[in-house]
Amino acid sequence: MNRFILIVMIGILFLLGACSNTENTQYAEDHKKQERQITIEKEYFETKPKITSIKLAAIGDMLIHGIVYNDAKTEAGFDFSPMLEQVAPYLSEPTIAMANQETMIGGEEVGLSTYPRFNSPYQVGDALDKAGVDIVTLANNHTLDVGEKAIQNALNHWDQIGMLYTGAYRDQKDSERIRVMETEAGIDVSFLGYTYGTNGIPVPAGKDYLVNLINHEEIAADVKAAEEISDITVMNLHFGAEYQRMPNDDQKELVQYVADLGVDIIMGHHPHVLQPMEWIEGKGGNKTFVVYSLGNFLSGQDEFYRRIGGMVEVTIEKKVTRDEEKIQIVTPRFLPTFVDYDENIPRNDFQVIPMYQLDETVLPAADRHYQEIKKHMSQWMPEVEFIESE
Repeated sequence: MNRFILIVMIGILFLLGACSNTENTQYAEDHKKQERQITIEKEYFETKPKITSIKLAAIGDMLIHGIVYNDAKTEAGFDFSPMLEQVAPYLSEPTIAMANQETMIGGEEVGLSTYPRFNSPYQVGDALDKAGVDIVTLANNHTLDVGEKAIQNALNHWDQIGMLYTGAYRDQKDSERIRVMETEAGIDVSFLGYTYGTNGIPVPAGKDYLVNLINHEEIAADVKAAEEISDITVMNLHFGAEYQRMPNDDQKELVQYVADLGVDIIMGHHPHVLQPMEWIEGKGGNKTFVVYSLGNFLSGQDEFYRRIGGMVEVTIEKKVTRDEEKIQIVTPRFLPTFVDYDENIPRNDFQVIPMYQLDETVLPAADRHYQEIKKHMSQWMPEVEFIESE
């Protein structure tokens, strides 16, 4: 072979090898860059919080006096839905809405009755269900008013319409099942309820399950069980002095005890008037949201402040990262309401109306009263927002 041709061929082979090595090196570097980018993106998405949230709302006492159920009477039975029509949009908007059903809906078969021993029509439950309520708390001083039959009838009806209940149960096994509502946001909420007493009516022997009484040891055990199966624990406490607009020392002591247990939200009932809301710090550094009393939502009581109640709403946020899961309660909101009726007409025409919608024809000096209620409810929680639109 010509020496010159041989040299050229060797040079070409050398150049081809060099190009190949360059391409391989570049490929390796590009591959490493891609791997680094994938690692960075993976770490970012693993550490970036996944945030979900739900809204939880609660209303106060559904205290159905005779004047109320007589106003709801129709040819076909009873219809309480018109009474809640103006507040139904607010009850149906939250993820979960809760009510304090102060009177047992034992139905007509055990005899309807009013103060001092109440028994209400089944249709009260139907109206709450239609308005958007998801769970009722039944532990209160009127739970045993007309006996076990009314309680069992009521529980049967709540089951029939698919309404969750807490605080009163059909048997021991039923009482041991913590009520939990699971949500699409992946936030599970448990509900507990207790009352200070039953107006001196003794709990039937061996049937403590008929009503939950306030007992520190039992509350602690229930809270522990609830925390094991849910993200948030909501406790309803029937306590305090009737018609007093500020919480007393006994209420504050019990709330602190419950906050120390780690309960997240406390809804208070029984005074029949509004008492303020505030944040309580538990011994573990946790923050507990409390409303000492949500007042009457619907009742036949006629004293001015007993006609004012409301709906409280909070947002529950869940933040999940690779390293931790955090739950917090944010954006407390409140909707003051007023029970309007006309005692001068046969039908009375009971209606629950948002206070911001009231005018002088319904309530003289309506705006002044509304501003006073806003100040009263926010005095310990200035950041609370007031709901003033649907």
